[in-house]
Amino acid sequence: MDKSASKSFFGLAIALGAVWGLSEAALGMGLRSCAAFVSGALMTGVALFFIAAGWVLTRRVLGVVLMILIAAGFKMFDALLLGYALNHGAIGNPIFSFVMEGLAFLVIVAVLKRTLTQKPAGQALAGGMSALLAANLFPLVRFATGVPACVVAGTGYPLSLYYIHIAVAVSLATVPLGFWLGARIRARESRLSESSPRSRWAFILSPAALALCLAGVALIRLI
Repeated sequence: MDKSASKSFFGLAIALGAVWGLSEAALGMGLRSCAAFVSGALMTGVALFFIAAGWVLTRRVLGVVLMILIAAGFKMFDALLLGYALNHGAIGNPIFSFVMEGLAFLVIVAVLKRTLTQKPAGQALAGGMSALLAANLFPLVRFATGVPACVVAGTGYPLSLYYIHIAVAVSLATVPLGFWLGARIRARESRLSESSPRSRWAFILSPAALALCLAGVALIRLI
């Protein structure tokens, strides 16, 4: 793989990270503090979809890290729009969850054999195990942000653990979809690079996606 192709894959990962950031804002548009009911579990599945796509697209840990930084940047932009401090529960805690989801995915993929994750069943297994690990790590958020994880009303039980079965079930489907999307984008970009080595569409798409998705977040907060 030549350097220009590698750079274009990372450019596309940036675009994916921007869409992930927008989706987080859209899914959490009504949230001002804690996750509501199953929303956190659903967001875990969505996050792992984008993380899996970025992993397959770039085939680098750096690709996943880059996407997490982009998604976190969108949360910080959200904080600016909402007038919240970065350590507010609706901002700092989701950013922590991005990190834990990325870490969980990378750990599970490293543990599983590569041949296993090349098959849909293995990818589903990776998704379920990643969600399971991420959900169990999330209660540690209080040590990172000072804001405890949201709990089930009337109890001290974290929502991430209460709805862990939903996070796992959703991720069983979203992670194979992420693998599929990443592979499709990578194959398409490889073909474009071979036919037109000077193609710059990926580098144009990245800033365009960032700008459009940031505008989308701003629009969501104006609704």
